[in-house]
Amino acid sequence: MKILIADDDRTTLHLLEAHLLRWNHEPILATDGTQALQRMTEPGAPSMAILDWIMPGTHGDRLCHELRTQLAHTPPYLILLTGKSDRDDMVRGFEAGADDYVLKPFHEAELHARVRAGIRILDMQHRLGARVNELEEALARIKTLQGLLPICAWCNKIRDDRNYWQKVETYLSDHSDVRFTHCICPECRESQALAMSRHLRKAVPTASESAASKPPGP
Repeated sequence: MKILIADDDRTTLHLLEAHLLRWNHEPILATDGTQALQRMTEPGAPSMAILDWIMPGTHGDRLCHELRTQLAHTPPYLILLTGKSDRDDMVRGFEAGADDYVLKPFHEAELHARVRAGIRILDMQHRLGARVNELEEALARIKTLQGLLPICAWCNKIRDDRNYWQKVETYLSDHSDVRFTHCICPECRESQALAMSRHLRKAVPTASESAASKPPGP
């Protein structure tokens, strides 16, 4: 995945770049906070960033705040990388919007573990977002079904929003997850059986009717 690295120290920047390449990620480099903000807010921006706290332009804590404000709908995962070890500084970094905090000089295995943890969280956010979209679409379909539907009083077809007339089962199948299995209710079964019986009586004469219709013998 794309991961932005923002650090004004060239040695640290290229060391992080080498690590990310070895971990099969695509590093995007920035040498100051202003450049990092631009690259994190442009189309196709990385969804994770490793940010130095003290750098020209915009410091890492302020950068976290800006990214949280501008990318509220698609929040990236932000790791602050700094030599500030004071507990109050750590709290200030988290309150600014950082997701994680790594002290300099960093240990490669620790940083790798924190990057993997961030990827897991981003993946959960993505799956949760997809699930929310599915629920919103389902809710929209339910609202459609709750609306006023024009239905023919004779054939019971429904008119959709494109002015096409469809069978009830076709319309519901297109606008929901409903599937139909056709059967016959007791009332229709009784009425259809009675109608079939009448039809057969008309089509097949009874024995008395057959005898009455025969011409008299010699």
